[in-house]
Amino acid sequence: MPNLIIVINTLFQFMNLRTFVVFVAILLGKVCLGQDDFSQKILKIQNDTLMSGAGIGIQVIDLENNSVLYGINSKVSYVPGSVLKIVTSAAALELLGANYKFITKLAYVGKIDSSINTLNGNLIIIGGGDPVLGSNYFIQHNYKTHFLDKWLSSIASEGIWDVNGNILIDGSIYDDQIAPDKWIWEDIGNYYGAGAAGISVFDNTFPIILKTGSEPGQPAEIVGVGSKPIGLEFENHVVGADIDNDQAVVYGSPWGRTRKIRGQIPLNSNNFVIKAALPEPGLVLGNELKIKLKEVKINVSGDVHKCTTDSTVVPFYSYKSPPLFEIIEVLNHKSVNLIAEHLAKQIAYEKSGWGTTSEGVRIIKQFWAEKGIETRGMFLEDGSGLSHFNGISPEQIVSILRYMKKNSPDSTNFVNSLPTSGKGTLSVFNPDNFPNGSLRCKSGSMTRVRCYAGYLTTVSGKNLAFSLMFNNFSMDQSDLIAKIEELLISLRTQN
Repeated sequence: MPNLIIVINTLFQFMNLRTFVVFVAILLGKVCLGQDDFSQKILKIQNDTLMSGAGIGIQVIDLENNSVLYGINSKVSYVPGSVLKIVTSAAALELLGANYKFITKLAYVGKIDSSINTLNGNLIIIGGGDPVLGSNYFIQHNYKTHFLDKWLSSIASEGIWDVNGNILIDGSIYDDQIAPDKWIWEDIGNYYGAGAAGISVFDNTFPIILKTGSEPGQPAEIVGVGSKPIGLEFENHVVGADIDNDQAVVYGSPWGRTRKIRGQIPLNSNNFVIKAALPEPGLVLGNELKIKLKEVKINVSGDVHKCTTDSTVVPFYSYKSPPLFEIIEVLNHKSVNLIAEHLAKQIAYEKSGWGTTSEGVRIIKQFWAEKGIETRGMFLEDGSGLSHFNGISPEQIVSILRYMKKNSPDSTNFVNSLPTSGKGTLSVFNPDNFPNGSLRCKSGSMTRVRCYAGYLTTVSGKNLAFSLMFNNFSMDQSDLIAKIEELLISLRTQN
């Protein structure tokens, strides 16, 4: 604007008054239209009949001077969906540190008879809350050798070639409330509803493979199941349908021994895979270890049981996760609920000695309050945003974004954890509209919820932080996504 004033003053010297007034009116009209394009697009969304009764909350700030460029209902709490992962992942970086690692230990209780290389006692897995143990997200990322192969080597190196006892599983650093209280029944049996346990493995999911015929309505057949607890049973009510996507839902409690599957999958599928949440992941890991030991001729005479260890155990191997900043990058790029739930519980464990969701989110909220962020109206029921009972305002989210960008020692790690357009959960955005990483943000979606929050660099070089939150709309999700992309394009291109 100062440059515009200089131009106007210069032109005034060479124009008569009438010509000058007309020119300035045209020029200012163009400037105002450019600056008002975002407002016009918002107004158009608000006036759409499919948005009747919807909640819309927005805040956009200039990070250089903290000025609010745009705000609507910015202090009102909305259901954020996975945008809540910003709150959790940022707090985890601050409270645990970017290089924090989760540690899973192998130990034993009893004595090793070195004359016959036999452990007369129990082999123990002591969980450290690692959310990515055996994770598909880290196959090529950090593990050149499967973690169980490393475990076998460590057991053999300890001089154990037979176990005259059991494999015990100690996941007691967390409570046994795997799924947070405020998750809904439709979610908790499915892969995205996998909850956090003191010992988690394989993303706490397992595949169910189905086969369908050529006629709609014909029952689908279960033809294969991946790693699952021994004794888990299925009630299969899935049918084939003339569709091209997965519309099957898995129902079952985290402790239950039955999984009921309902819904539809495409016709003529021989190996259609749906993923379900894994109950009792620690027991699954113990059984997998027992199978692996048998393959290399290390016999375990007993079974796999849960336990709580004491000071009599002898630790002999520690397995470390990738550093936290790498885990958080996967969390925010892929929007992995399991990782976020682990972070909430791990924060509670490190700060209070026992990992519970309620204590974790309490500490997270308290942390942000200590950083000067208003937390009244901030309702945290989990770490991932899967609960419909979460609530947070656009202003609160933007305040956290501002803190992480301007005050956090882990600013770079946090910003880089957010996906760019065309990648991760922003794959639906055209990267040509946001070149050179000019957009980095987290999306959040569930039924009647669509939110985006993050950072945007404008064509003129301004660095913005924003939060766009839409709740309880009737518009198709894909149509609203397109309109939100248009809003962000407008922000990027205006002065």
